[in-house]
Amino acid sequence: MADSSRSLARTIGRVALGAALVFAGTSHLTFARKDFQAQVPDWVPLKDDTVVLASGVAEIGLGAALIALPGHQKAVGGVAAAFFTAIFPGNISQWLHERDAFGLDTDRKRAVRLLFQPVLVAWALWSTRPKK
Repeated sequence: MADSSRSLARTIGRVALGAALVFAGTSHLTFARKDFQAQVPDWVPLKDDTVVLASGVAEIGLGAALIALPGHQKAVGGVAAAFFTAIFPGNISQWLHERDAFGLDTDRKRAVRLLFQPVLVAWALWSTRPKK
């Protein structure tokens, strides 16, 4: 694959991830707020709603930065990957405590969802890797 094709693919991937994060963050603040509360681990010392709102704002910020700050894409990609890693315990908590949300109403569906978090980490890193 030519360098320009790789660059275009990464740009599309970065912008798509950014848009997905803005959408997810907006959903934290609006229509999916209750579903996201199901993912907050019991050991977090804040109210579930506070965690959901804060993570929603963080997602909107990260998504906007992925789209609007291409000159800082490597740093923003690293922060996004770290964010996806930091929120992974919420997905584990949802699975362990058998909390239904987002249509994840069986142990199997919740377990399969766990497999997607590493994909998000890889996507953030890949799409923001600088040209060689």
